[in-house]
Amino acid sequence: MRIVRLANFVMPRSGGLRTALQALGEGYRAAGHDPVLVIPGERAGEQDTPYGKVITVRGVAVPGTGGYRVILGQRRLADLLDRLAPDCLEVSDRFTLRWTARWARERGIGSVMVSHESLAGLLGVAGAGRIGRWLTDRLNRRSADQYDVVVCTTNWAGAEFRRLDVTNLVEVALGVDLDLFHPHRHDPLLRARLARPDQALIVHCGRLSPEKRPGRSVEALRTILADGVHAVLVVAGDGPLRGRLRRRAAGLPVQFVDFVADRTSLAALLATADVVLAPGPIETFGLAALEALACGTPVVVDARSALPEVIGDAGAAVVGEGPAFGAGVLEVLRRGEASRRAAARARAEKFGWSEAVGGFLAAHALAAACPLDADRNGA
Repeated sequence: MRIVRLANFVMPRSGGLRTALQALGEGYRAAGHDPVLVIPGERAGEQDTPYGKVITVRGVAVPGTGGYRVILGQRRLADLLDRLAPDCLEVSDRFTLRWTARWARERGIGSVMVSHESLAGLLGVAGAGRIGRWLTDRLNRRSADQYDVVVCTTNWAGAEFRRLDVTNLVEVALGVDLDLFHPHRHDPLLRARLARPDQALIVHCGRLSPEKRPGRSVEALRTILADGVHAVLVVAGDGPLRGRLRRRAAGLPVQFVDFVADRTSLAALLATADVVLAPGPIETFGLAALEALACGTPVVVDARSALPEVIGDAGAAVVGEGPAFGAGVLEVLRRGEASRRAAARARAEKFGWSEAVGGFLAAHALAAACPLDADRNGA
């Protein structure tokens, strides 16, 4: 099959979405398929990669997002899709690209929408309240009606569709590279550069944007220090809140490092940490947290997100702001190091990319077999 995949909000410094797109593309190719990824960029281009052909079309920059772009030209994209002649369509944006489901249906092509974000959560962060709930249901219903299959990566992420009694919902967990992200990546020299022997090394790895709540990590460190535990926080990532976060961390043992593009270097950082923080309240999966677990490092997460499903007992799930995350770190540190690291690795080994690829390909097969019925789900 030629699987054409469309995604917005992807750039060189993207995190989990970029990782998932690449890993799935490699899996599709290994299974004998022809994946083509179409993304927005500053300028048009095309390249062959290990995860398939990547076509960049000129996108429109979204203000306040630190460089993210979206594809808005419908006619131009429709012409490109006609030239690519996909056997199936995979879309990772339920907003500006939802019209492509109609394009696929008119041509008898199966379509899959991958829900990488919680619409209810995003609107909740924006303070939309009851109107947000109504809008969430309306947009999700339209997405489910227009695409043959909707894929969510956790039970938590699928909840906003299940409450609508959507019948074409499929849940497929993402995976992790268990060879790249491994406890043997622990680096004593890196540890010595980042922290003293008597300090706990805490890492926040992720985009510094409002929905990720990076300020909670700084306040968690404050709580840890107030409890008399020596610790240092390393913030790895970039985003619109970077300057504000630096000011908030003034006077605290916090080190800021740029986005870690090299995956081996990222694995070393995660494996060298004592605890990783993932404080975002609306994470629908949390690949960075899973990568930390694969490195043998426990994670403290927001109990209201999907991450408790991912980490299991290999860390702590807390409710509240920064002090709650600090308490979670202290609780994890009280566990024996060998046992907490073994539990983290064992949990990660339940998530492989081969299983994820198989699940996504099964979703495409289901979409191809679905009757293109505009009345499905009450449309």
